[in-house]
Amino acid sequence: MKKLRKKVYMLAGYNTISMGTGRKEFNPRKSRPGMEYYIEEAGQATLKDIGGANNVDEGVIGNFMAARFNNQANLPAFLPMIDPALKYKPSISVEGACASGGLALASGIKSILAETADVVLALGFEVQNTVKAMYGADILAGAGWQKMRKKGHAYFFPGTFSDRAGAYYEKYGKELTRKAMAKWYCNAIENARLCETAQEFQNTNPDLVSTANTPLNPKRFVEHLNVFDCSKVSDGASSIAIVSEDGLKRIGVPVSDAIEVIGFAQVAEDITQAPEDLTSLSTMKKAAEKAIEMAGISLDQIGTVELHDCFSIAGIMAIEAIGFAQKGKGCEFVLQGNTSRNGLIPTNTTGGLIGWGHPTGATGVHQAVTIWEQLTGKAGAAQINMRKEKPFAMSVNMGGDDKTLVAIIYRRGNNINEE
Repeated sequence: MKKLRKKVYMLAGYNTISMGTGRKEFNPRKSRPGMEYYIEEAGQATLKDIGGANNVDEGVIGNFMAARFNNQANLPAFLPMIDPALKYKPSISVEGACASGGLALASGIKSILAETADVVLALGFEVQNTVKAMYGADILAGAGWQKMRKKGHAYFFPGTFSDRAGAYYEKYGKELTRKAMAKWYCNAIENARLCETAQEFQNTNPDLVSTANTPLNPKRFVEHLNVFDCSKVSDGASSIAIVSEDGLKRIGVPVSDAIEVIGFAQVAEDITQAPEDLTSLSTMKKAAEKAIEMAGISLDQIGTVELHDCFSIAGIMAIEAIGFAQKGKGCEFVLQGNTSRNGLIPTNTTGGLIGWGHPTGATGVHQAVTIWEQLTGKAGAAQINMRKEKPFAMSVNMGGDDKTLVAIIYRRGNNINEE
């Protein structure tokens, strides 16, 4: 596996509020901000922390379905809207379903490595509370193979991961799996309550366990999941600057306020093929292995992880795919408290997709922002204690049903001349 040919840093991360049901400000019957609002808010916040738009060489925007949720394409041309000084600078947009934000990060990393830029503004967004839930489910089904749409459940992706959950129940036991899924939900909400931008920040439910154990009702939803096993529909944006050593000097931010990318992987699987094993996320496994190999570290050196829990069963399967637990042992690993914020590997410390929210094109960038906050001590009430023997962090962003994956390994920035 090739190593990074030069240092790559990230800094100046920013998240808008993840807006949707659960936020007191959200009212589906009233007009709400459009995509321009979210792009501007996130983009301008990062620009402010890197000395302004004049320091930016390139921009990349990650988004999944603005063409259908917002009737808007040509997203690269929204970069100059953020700041007039971005006019005539290179801009692209990338799409890989729910991994679109991760692809924005990978694109920015590659620009730094290719030396076409020293400072890249990477931004992801989605504004999807523009249609009714059933219509939204049809739009989101575009993350899968459309020829399977009519054969799938009306709620296509909940149906897809319900099938995965059912297979997991059969192979490893339903009772234990449901307990672990409930634990996953409770951890997500507890973590989200510590992050002011999280969609579930205002959740005051005194009995999360009972909510997580809401009986399954296939007549109203899907067979093997309840609605609390699912991430919510969200509007929001996240942004971060990706810079070289020269870029870091240009913007005048100390390296201690940055995180360094030491390994990453971007992999894809054939979208037209069904999974060989419904109980495994094999593409995620490959992405994680490649990123860890490039970084030259071991799993036990990772102190926190942000992973793609679009559904609670996906979170448990991701723990296994990355390698923190053996196949079929993810439920025990979670129930033992290993993924809690005080556990062996604090996971999704601001709530993940279930707790913080899932504005699909923003999710991969939000993961990087959360890690930047944690590694630089900027996470506020959500801050965890990073152990000296576990100085690294990881993000894993998944598009579709384990089809497009971006995994990244990070550490806190060292002095530029320090190895």
